[in-house]
Amino acid sequence: MKQVRPKKNLGQHFLTDLNIAKQIADTVDACPEIPVLEVGPGMGVMTQYLVEKPRPFKVVEIDRESVAYLQEHFPRLHNNIIGGDFLRMDLQEIFDGQQFVLTGNYPYDISSQIFFKMLDNKDLIPCCTGMIQREVALRMASQPGNKQYGILSVLIQAWYHVEYLFTVEPGVFNPPPKVQSAVIRMTRNDVTDLGCDEQLFRRVVKTVFNQRRKMLRVSLRQIFNGDHPASQAFLEDSMMTRRPEQLSIAEFVELTNKVEKELFTNTK
Repeated sequence: MKQVRPKKNLGQHFLTDLNIAKQIADTVDACPEIPVLEVGPGMGVMTQYLVEKPRPFKVVEIDRESVAYLQEHFPRLHNNIIGGDFLRMDLQEIFDGQQFVLTGNYPYDISSQIFFKMLDNKDLIPCCTGMIQREVALRMASQPGNKQYGILSVLIQAWYHVEYLFTVEPGVFNPPPKVQSAVIRMTRNDVTDLGCDEQLFRRVVKTVFNQRRKMLRVSLRQIFNGDHPASQAFLEDSMMTRRPEQLSIAEFVELTNKVEKELFTNTK
């Protein structure tokens, strides 16, 4: 069978450097023994190394041409190639409810969506590795006070330890992307309870970073409706003069609890 043609609408950039492919595949070794799921294997440049690891292994691929290629070239994977959209899958069904490592050379245009799905299944995915756009990787690993620090930084680091492993140049892909790539690894931390309402935490983080240049007392007004505006005491809290990139995750938890208390007071 001929090689798979990279499809622009699927954001496909096939890695051609075997040394880098093996390095990425080996990042899953930080979480040994549990199964591995590779997203978007394409023609299997990483798959060839992952399939050799002594643990259950499956791939999920949305591109029918790639699925046919994998079926022909990786007969050992015959019953472990899932043709479909990862973002629409029930991840509990992949390994019958068993935890697994998520890895892949992720399509740049949906990498954030993949990681939000990981967060929705954080108890199922103790480790996630792979290659993404360097700019996104920097955001995910960024600390408070940096311009890259944002929504992904806070929401992911609340539950995972993020490691920026190495940078990958465009020339090792077909076709070469217009940006640099990076390999990351995320490993679940010890947090089992944030200490605040998790859904409200997400809402607060997204709300304030959508107006990241404004003080919290300005951006948080969106959470309170016209009938129940935030109180003057809430707006004059010393934390409200800060901007979102200045807050640690612990402070975002504190802020969420302040917002929840204010919402409860306003609706009594």
